[in-house]
Amino acid sequence: MQTVVLTENLTIRPISGPDELSLFNTLPYVLNEELEDDLAAGRRQAAWMWVAVRGDRVVARIAWWGRESEPVPLLLDIFDLDDAAPDRRAVGERLVAAAMAAVVPEGQTPPEYLRMVPPDWHDDPVPVQERLAILADAGARPLVERLRFEWRPGTPLPEPRGRLAFRPVRDEGEMIDLMTEVLEGTLDGHSRNDLRTMSPREAARSHFDGELAHYRSPRDWWLVGTLPDGEPVGFACPARNEYGPIVGYIAVRPGHRGKGYIDDLLGEATRFLAGQDVPRIRASTDVGNVPMARAFERAGFANFERVVTMIW
Repeated sequence: MQTVVLTENLTIRPISGPDELSLFNTLPYVLNEELEDDLAAGRRQAAWMWVAVRGDRVVARIAWWGRESEPVPLLLDIFDLDDAAPDRRAVGERLVAAAMAAVVPEGQTPPEYLRMVPPDWHDDPVPVQERLAILADAGARPLVERLRFEWRPGTPLPEPRGRLAFRPVRDEGEMIDLMTEVLEGTLDGHSRNDLRTMSPREAARSHFDGELAHYRSPRDWWLVGTLPDGEPVGFACPARNEYGPIVGYIAVRPGHRGKGYIDDLLGEATRFLAGQDVPRIRASTDVGNVPMARAFERAGFANFERVVTMIW
């Protein structure tokens, strides 16, 4: 175990294993309840979960998330400070430096940072901004803020509008073709960032390999919405990820935008998942993607959380 002992009786180190999860969870965060299962499933490793401890008190903590059994993490999704500690900023900076050096392979760009926050976090932004500032000093920059939506059983389902027919996506090639096409004029911040360094097809391929290929549900759940003559209008990907049912990806082809077809696609995806007696359906979109956010609201989804993201 790598241990860095600093002044003021502060120790910075990774946790020893699941037996120290209760210590790690002394700082509250919405992901705490998932950490035990994540460790057991291999989505987290003790070596990726670091604490800064003074005596028996955790002053700061940081943790990464990854795919099962993969050696390198994909996301930095936990970074917390003890807001009562007067030196929390300095401790946080030391923790980030030590943990980053140990977890992120030399020469590799650090994983994206995600911070889940309440919908009204801008009413009291200082605690979140303090954490973001520490990571900014470590080289991160803001990318986008996203809205997280949730549909719950008992919420009225969107009625079929009858404008589109639906069929499964034929194969991976058709999916990549559609994903490439809808990147034209995209409002998605991650996609726009990808297009700075990739062609549309490369960006589509990267998104497919990094996310859609890892869904736990069958690919024949993915659907294409077509006009009566068979022309595709758009697609939706009802799916299950590691944590439950989601609307993983949804988009309208550029030539068919502005006609409300997003409601038809989202309605079909929502009805499909709701028909499986699921406890909830989750989805997300950027704050700046107002048309998509309004479509979720019309379909009965509630904004329960936001996510602030930073990249290096």
